[in-house]
Amino acid sequence: MKKVSVIIPVYKVEQYIADTVRSVLNQTYQNFELLIVDDGSPDRSIEICQQFNDPRIKIIRQNNRGVSAARNNGIRQAQGEYIAFLDGDDLWLPEKLEKHIKHLENSPNVGVSFSRSAFIDQTGKPLDIYQMPKLKGITPALTLCRNPISNGSVPVIRRQVLEEIKLPLNPDGTGGYYYFDEQLKNMEDVECWLRICLKSQWETEGIPEALTQYRVNLKGASTNVSKHLESLERVIEKTRSYAPELIQQCENATRAYHLRFLARRLVSLRNGKEAVKFAHRAVATHWQIILDEPRRTFLTFAAAYFLWLLPQSFYSQMENFALTITGAAQKRRILQEQSE
Repeated sequence: MKKVSVIIPVYKVEQYIADTVRSVLNQTYQNFELLIVDDGSPDRSIEICQQFNDPRIKIIRQNNRGVSAARNNGIRQAQGEYIAFLDGDDLWLPEKLEKHIKHLENSPNVGVSFSRSAFIDQTGKPLDIYQMPKLKGITPALTLCRNPISNGSVPVIRRQVLEEIKLPLNPDGTGGYYYFDEQLKNMEDVECWLRICLKSQWETEGIPEALTQYRVNLKGASTNVSKHLESLERVIEKTRSYAPELIQQCENATRAYHLRFLARRLVSLRNGKEAVKFAHRAVATHWQIILDEPRRTFLTFAAAYFLWLLPQSFYSQMENFALTITGAAQKRRILQEQSE
């Protein structure tokens, strides 16, 4: 059995970290090391981690530099042939690692295996809705526009893939290497997955099960809207430097898809007026988004306008009904694809 290095960046997650660590220790695939990277967390998160008595756990400490630096630090010290990432407030189903390792072992051309995710609330209660990305045929354009990997707690990656796409921290080649760009915020995942698509021959492929439980946390999300757009522009310019054809092909489409994503985020924040503005900006930036994904674009506009114009109580009833219908359809699709 090949070893997996599980990397958990830890910062201000004392409310959740015990359950997160348990979800790793309870894996059916047991040949792993668990690297908990203390990103200068000021709360009791690391104290809680120290209460686990398991020789596979290693705590790495660093000054607060962000999730990308924590992941990079973990990768540099990892000993496994596979690398898996888990955020400190998310959870894994017990069979997650086993199914990804089986997928990678049976698919020699696949370098990144990812899964779908089920949403949970702050208390860990399932919300019965899912992230449902495309699983195969993952192209650079799709990665840049839609990020099919969806969140940082789903991928399991061959160590060899990360070594192939690493970059020097300094222009003169000194100071070591990075895998996730520490200068980016909110978009470091997308930029790394995109680099894998563009700079390696490895394929990225998903499996249908929802093996990650992704915690919905809107704290600070309003601030992240503007930061997201700033980071997106930095990703576009960085990618333009080595893949100008891709940017020429889908620059405006990329902005439109991310603007639409942010419109949905603003709906979640109950800011209907701004959600409407972002939805209109998306279409004005790349009107073809209506033709490419008419249903999703229409639903984004409908949610934004209904939130803006309708009484809050009535909107909430409509939203709950829509989420119930959507979640049931998503679950049927997951079960169908699993059986296939």
